[in-house]
Amino acid sequence: MLIARMAATIKQAENRQSVLSAFANFVAKTVNVEETIAHKLLGDKFLQQIEYFRTQLGELFGDTETEPWFTAEGFRSLLALLGTNGQGIGTSSLSTYVHNCDALELAPKDREELDSFIDELYVNIEKESGSFLNCEGSGLYPLQSACNHSCAANAEITFPHGNHVLCLEALVDIQAGEEIFISYLNECSRERSRHSRQKYLRENYLFNCHCRKCEEEAGQADVTSEEDEEEEDATVDNMEDDTT
Repeated sequence: MLIARMAATIKQAENRQSVLSAFANFVAKTVNVEETIAHKLLGDKFLQQIEYFRTQLGELFGDTETEPWFTAEGFRSLLALLGTNGQGIGTSSLSTYVHNCDALELAPKDREELDSFIDELYVNIEKESGSFLNCEGSGLYPLQSACNHSCAANAEITFPHGNHVLCLEALVDIQAGEEIFISYLNECSRERSRHSRQKYLRENYLFNCHCRKCEEEAGQADVTSEEDEEEEDATVDNMEDDTT
């Protein structure tokens, strides 16, 4: 668990305050007061699980430096920090295969067939393995966390070396002085409706997206797909399983 790794990093550091300051640079808001949005994973239905993890982790890793993390409000902020900034470290062979497929120069019909096959493959595998199919871990990266979101990003996070080393790769030509945007959504979520994307970003990142794509699709109906509801149910089930 990333919280354990963070606590261990502080304990082993020669300058503990420097490490604490580095963690403090990450956004850790539990609510967006201006937009009246609260983080999804800090809702009432997760209170029992949150308290369980806070108590257990506090007993294992709490000390003078990390004690504020394991107070009731401190732990909520810590979870918000991870939920907002945590970067999945995708180094699976399937992810590499899909990226290689994306780079192929194919006829339109062949591209459509390949994309359809990959979409179906993801759906079938995720039924067995869950939503962390391409995530072998999670980490905190100052570079990634400094990038704002766009549903039509001009850059993406990659792990080209098959390890934890993160790279920021341009998707289009980026002019000097132009802001670099990444997408906080996975590939499947980016293709969902504007309402579905906005719902996910509000609940997990505490903001309403006003990117170019969202503004262009502002006239779409505010309808949440069955796919989103199934994913939300799976999230609840997974958290309940973790405490049993």
